[in-house]
Amino acid sequence: MQSNENFKMEKITLDSLKTYNDLYGLKTTHPLIGVLDIKYATNIVNHIEMKYEVFALYLKNGTQCSLKYGRKSYDYQEGTIVSFAPGQVVTLDDEKDELGPDVIGLMFHPDLIYGTPLASKIKEFEFFGYSQTESLHLSNKERDIFNFFLNLIREELERPIDNHTAAVLSAHIQLLLEHLDRFYDRQFITRHKVNSDIVSQFQQALRDYFAKNELITIPNVGFFAEKASLSTGYFSSLIKKETGMTPKELISLQLIDEAKRRLVETSKDISSIAYSLGFDYPAHFSRLFKKATGLTPTEYRIKVN
Repeated sequence: MQSNENFKMEKITLDSLKTYNDLYGLKTTHPLIGVLDIKYATNIVNHIEMKYEVFALYLKNGTQCSLKYGRKSYDYQEGTIVSFAPGQVVTLDDEKDELGPDVIGLMFHPDLIYGTPLASKIKEFEFFGYSQTESLHLSNKERDIFNFFLNLIREELERPIDNHTAAVLSAHIQLLLEHLDRFYDRQFITRHKVNSDIVSQFQQALRDYFAKNELITIPNVGFFAEKASLSTGYFSSLIKKETGMTPKELISLQLIDEAKRRLVETSKDISSIAYSLGFDYPAHFSRLFKKATGLTPTEYRIKVN
């Protein structure tokens, strides 16, 4: 592989199915959707940075290859699903050039699903926001289901286009995504021990953060996700599935607990406590506190003391 000093990475925007198919030397049969079979590619694609403006799902059937998502590298292993959404930038940088790797998948443009139920549902499939280091590892049965839906979509694409085509394709895609969401639930369950450790570390990091006498700002979910070396999306899903609460809700609970402690153990006025907890406006702190406890900070201090 050429060094970064002598080799300039090609950059391309995947704004259509044709752009992708032309890159790999594949035929385009529909402008907005395609079932991909990269082993039939006639062009070698490597050392390239791709900005996605389409949705894509890939299943690796053969040897590993190296991808980078943001600053993170990962091994795209056999039996692994990776997913991309518009706005994501991915780098393909394999050590060896490979023509036609054994990869199958699905790619569709957002325009395909406009006006369909999937258009409003697509944001609920949080795995599109996961880092590619958090890919989905399929069992053999799960792989069969993935292939089944690809075949359904392929068969629909072989029919003449009519008034039902977009709705049928969108419905097939949505069912496939629902199954992938289910498979991710299974993966979270099978990794319960590792996930429990991440939850414990998050809870300790929360306690440590709020143990400081003064906070510069209220921490966001991304702060703790980065400490766990996870994407914000995957971290949020993991915490929710393990605890039944979102990280944001847990941060708020810890914030209120710390506020209660400071109201009881110090004589600082409410504004000072609000600022010390990272609030820019004391009124915001008071509203949040009352929503959580049913009492204003002053009322709580009087009641407890």
